[in-house]
Amino acid sequence: MSRPAHRIRTATAVVIALAAMFGTGLYAALAPAAASAGVWFPIGVVLAGLLALTVVASTAHLATARPAGPELVRGDLPAPALRLGAIARLVSRTAAAAAAAGVFGAYVLPVQPLPVAVIAVLAVIAVNAAGVRVSPGASTGLVVGTLLVLAVVAGVGLFTDGSAGAGSSTAMPSAATAGAAVADGTGAPDDPVNGTLQAAVDPGPLGVLTAGAFVFFAFTGLSRVAELGGSLRDPMRAMRRAPAIAVLITTALLLGLAGALLHGLGVERLATSATPLASLMDAGGSPAVGVLVRIAAAAATAAALLGALSRSAGGTARLARDGELPAFLGRGGARGTPWVADLVVGGLAIAVTVFVGPITAIAIAVGAALVHHALLHAAVLRSPGRPAAVAFVAGAGGTGCLVLAAALPVWPLVATAAVLAAGWVIATVHGRSSSRSDDDAEADPSDPEERAA
Repeated sequence: MSRPAHRIRTATAVVIALAAMFGTGLYAALAPAAASAGVWFPIGVVLAGLLALTVVASTAHLATARPAGPELVRGDLPAPALRLGAIARLVSRTAAAAAAAGVFGAYVLPVQPLPVAVIAVLAVIAVNAAGVRVSPGASTGLVVGTLLVLAVVAGVGLFTDGSAGAGSSTAMPSAATAGAAVADGTGAPDDPVNGTLQAAVDPGPLGVLTAGAFVFFAFTGLSRVAELGGSLRDPMRAMRRAPAIAVLITTALLLGLAGALLHGLGVERLATSATPLASLMDAGGSPAVGVLVRIAAAAATAAALLGALSRSAGGTARLARDGELPAFLGRGGARGTPWVADLVVGGLAIAVTVFVGPITAIAIAVGAALVHHALLHAAVLRSPGRPAAVAFVAGAGGTGCLVLAAALPVWPLVATAAVLAAGWVIATVHGRSSSRSDDDAEADPSDPEERAA
């Protein structure tokens, strides 16, 4: 039997990893990071990049040390922890889809972002059900286009005086003021109610951890290369190098954007902008480039929405087939796509988009992702024969994940914990009932001949 062809080179894997990271986070995460840490938020960018590198290291170790690959499997952790890791990944991807839809709407139609966001999710549900996926060629175009546009953005930002039209204060408007804006229907796209989690933390050095958590959202797609598996020409090399290179490039890009946004907008205007890169173009008197930025943001967030929903639906269907979730979620269509899971996950993404908004969705996605990565690090620490350096990185990474998760604003953190707990309970109850049904079927076969035997 011939082996499958390994078509994807390491260089192409780097591009695919970059495409997974060049999404919603670049266009939205820096605003709540600035709201959390003020002028200190670039330190949060560095922290997020370092934490992402520890995840890359632990993922590569699991992928190369055992046949099961980078996924958590039975034996890595106790069964309850494995179940929590699977639920955390589904929650993170679904919330990431909601965030992508919300940011898409904010950049495409700032005056009415919510209807656009809902339409985008419905369109992607249909596309996913048809089996459409982002190809490596499309990923390359997305990465090249994003780099060109963001280079222009950084240039404009560095030559724009952010002191004009912005005060020096980094204090956030009160939650009561923001709530009144919502009630009156007067919230504009650059109001804090649409752009940030208002009054969640006091901006300053202690908010650096919160800023790092928000910025980490840009790295939540770093497992994409490991998921390619046998499609890689040199799997061992690609899984170790490609995500790490992509993380370094993305961190450098985020630092460049942070400097440009701080110089071009100032902390206060950045912290209250729902579309910071477009706001920077408006402040710099470059409306034509602003249109280009909105087009690039729409393409990047649409790709992120497509990827997040398809991966969340696929994970949901796999858990259903394994007996962890109701069986109907695993039903597939004629093209092999899990259309029921597509509809359910898409409906949940719409609910999150409508009721909590993109920035809170980012916080929930990050919180769930950090839980999953902490469990990934724990699996490395439990693996036999691990080198001391690998154990040190996993220990530091697991601790960092828990610290950044705890630094998230309180009510999104509580919402994340509640959703994870609910999902874990549902999966546990269904998994136990499924196991009992299987045991009963084995003990009492329905076939008369089997009974006679």
